[in-house]
Amino acid sequence: MRLFLIVILALAPGSTGLIAQTPDQVKISLPVGFNSEVIAKNLDRTRHVVVNSNGDIYIKNSRVRRGGGIVRLRDKDGDGKIDDTTRFGNYGGTGIGIRNGYLYASSNTSVFRYKLINNEPDTSHPETIVSGLLDRNEHNSKSFAFDNNGNIYVNIGAPSNACQGQNRVTGAPGQDPCPLLEIAGGIWQFKADKTNQKLEDGVRYATGIRNVVGLDWNTATNTLFVTQHGRDGLQDYHLFPDSVSVELPAEEMLEVTKPGDDFGWPYCFYNQLTGQKVLNPEYGGDGKKVGRCENAKLPVLGFPGHIAPNALLFYTGTQFPEKYRNGAFVAFHGSWNRAPLEQKGFCVAFVPFKNGKPNGDWEMFATGFAGREKITAPGQAIFRPCGLAQGPDGSLYVTEDAKGYVWKISFNGK
Repeated sequence: MRLFLIVILALAPGSTGLIAQTPDQVKISLPVGFNSEVIAKNLDRTRHVVVNSNGDIYIKNSRVRRGGGIVRLRDKDGDGKIDDTTRFGNYGGTGIGIRNGYLYASSNTSVFRYKLINNEPDTSHPETIVSGLLDRNEHNSKSFAFDNNGNIYVNIGAPSNACQGQNRVTGAPGQDPCPLLEIAGGIWQFKADKTNQKLEDGVRYATGIRNVVGLDWNTATNTLFVTQHGRDGLQDYHLFPDSVSVELPAEEMLEVTKPGDDFGWPYCFYNQLTGQKVLNPEYGGDGKKVGRCENAKLPVLGFPGHIAPNALLFYTGTQFPEKYRNGAFVAFHGSWNRAPLEQKGFCVAFVPFKNGKPNGDWEMFATGFAGREKITAPGQAIFRPCGLAQGPDGSLYVTEDAKGYVWKISFNGK
């Protein structure tokens, strides 16, 4: 049995007690009527997840371990328990999906697919859909989503914080124009069934996006939605009080409604407290100047800063109550740079939608993954949510990449 150290916290006088838990002691809190069960554990760094129509679960790992970077979980005897685990794929990465009888998976430079023959992936003949995409180690997840017209949309994150000549050096000016936008910092559209594509074969579908890990096609609006990771280090410029600065800039939910939509990175950041996109300090901003950002497309929703939205899923099932249908679930990986305040995130949130737009306040859906109340560094969190998938019965699956656990969330209430 794998052992985990229990961190003992020093208590101040009057403290009410310790919060020190091992992974199996962590309890996930859900709305009334929902329950969760751990269906797999210790799978290594589990990123995105997809569930086939027969119930097979496919998970993309960020690295190759125990014979593969893709994990398939199967319940062979139908008792609700996983009794067959298979690994394949000689590459790490994040993205995974199923479309038209193929399993798709991404490395940090490429997207591959495997033909499903009687629900078995033909692992001996993977096809390369697109390759040679930028990977400079930073923001290199090639997450993807499909539309209903034979296209695949791939994130190519910018290997930069704000396109400075000296990356992440406070006071270093931003490059203008930003050369990275020609090859990264956006979403590229490729043909989902065409092999051996390169960057130049695709269409830069959306630009001005620093990095996306979560994206999904909204079938109700027939548009692409993505969740952007906002820039770091804004607090180093002292444009706002610490209590405000750690919340900025927003993590954004963006809707791409037409090819060429420009969301403003690296020149702009979104202040969700004022509802404005304003100039980044690397481009002459003081926290208030709008300038060229007047032309940047606004998000449909802004979340607090630095909580890392790593998965986006529009719920189309019928198992959950009516309020959840066609709404969006978002998995937040958790922050690392909200000092001097505590870190936040480590949860799954829900965004209600109406007429294709967020409707009302977003809300917490699944919490408790961190295993403790206060987190000052991400390594203190026991679990860090990363992937979301909907099962054929309408259940919600959640992966996390700290310990490699997978949960199935179901609704049994009224």
